Amino acid sequence: MWRHNQLNEPPARLIRRGEIKFAGNARLKIYGMLHCSSGKRMKKENRLFFKDEAEAMCHGFRRCKKCMK
Repeated sequence: MWRHNQLNEPPARLIRRGEIKFAGNARLKIYGMLHCSSGKRMKKENRLFFKDEAEAMCHGFRRCKKCMK
């Protein structure tokens, strides 16, 4: 799990390399796909990145109801 504001390099590079697959909201404990319109609106200080669904669920996050029905 990575916090957006603590990354040493741009998230786009990690996404292209396949290290990031999902994004989550730290305050709401919700994770979803990177292309989700709800996720794109969240503040950077609340944004977390995950390498897979298992990691997000392990940290107590639930699926986004909009992009992961």
